Amino acid sequence: MSVLTQALRAALDSRTDLLATLHAQGTDCYRLFHGSQEGAGGLTLDRYGPQLLVQSFHQPVDRDTLLGLHAEVQQRLGLPLHLVYNDRSGGNSRIDRHDKVYSAEPAALEDMIGHEWGLDYRVRGRHAGQDPLLFLDLREARGWVKDHAKGKSVLNLFAYTCGVGLSAVAGGASEVCNLDFAEGNLAVGRENGLLNPRLPEMSFVQSDYFPAIRQLAGLPISQRRGQKLPSYPRLAQRQFDLVLLDPPAWAKSAFGTVDLLRDYQSLLKPAILATADDGVLICCNNLAKVAFDDWRDQVLRCAEKAGRPVRQWSRLGPGADFPSADGQPPLKIMVLHF
Repeated sequence: MSVLTQALRAALDSRTDLLATLHAQGTDCYRLFHGSQEGAGGLTLDRYGPQLLVQSFHQPVDRDTLLGLHAEVQQRLGLPLHLVYNDRSGGNSRIDRHDKVYSAEPAALEDMIGHEWGLDYRVRGRHAGQDPLLFLDLREARGWVKDHAKGKSVLNLFAYTCGVGLSAVAGGASEVCNLDFAEGNLAVGRENGLLNPRLPEMSFVQSDYFPAIRQLAGLPISQRRGQKLPSYPRLAQRQFDLVLLDPPAWAKSAFGTVDLLRDYQSLLKPAILATADDGVLICCNNLAKVAFDDWRDQVLRCAEKAGRPVRQWSRLGPGADFPSADGQPPLKIMVLHF
């Protein structure tokens, strides 16, 4: 038995109780092997409903190894899964879609449906973007929102495919607004809404983060000298009962730069001001190089300077399918009560 097979079996053994719990909750999207913590850095195995997504980030795996991993997972779960393999170890992995190791069956690349917390989600093993359509490590935050959204107005910032928004309407939110710059992301969010027709409709705003959140917060939109800003949707100043802020690590536009390492405050301050009195802001930072304690102190100082000191805070972590030996997973989540 190979070392990798042993590592996978150990990972699956450790998840026995977790998977039983997730299945009982109506969830079939989760991480089966978290290589950086379970013996094979740069390798992940994720289940998205009826498919198994294997991704390599440091070096490709050979075909026999890949098929062996697939067989091991199918045997353990007791059901067939469509296999998709994305080798993302090359510098041009976003563009180069040639399958040098394994070509997925056409059926494996079709649109499918996965489930989380009893909700239906569009899943695609491969699409025009680099990342999966549902970030699995944010599952606990989506569950928290579902449990605490009843009767609340919810603003989902950097909404991606609107999983948090869907969780909010499922939890009885009075209003849900999903905001994202990419229309392709929001299109999947609309699909997710249609896949759950029993739920109320959500609203969607396609906009750069900075002009949108600064309008909501009642702050001016800065303009660089000599440069004309692109057009953007006009929004009225207002606050929401529950706000989710989950930005990417880095992005740049004509309106500003998203930089979780050097300037988290420029993202956080307007989000705080767009949160209602006695409201809740859930903020995230996915940079592994940022220590939780340092980030927490930064967040609390920013709230104090904005005149909205945090009354109470708590920490949410990824689920047990994202183990962390030192208790410091890359994704850090704080729930701030004002």
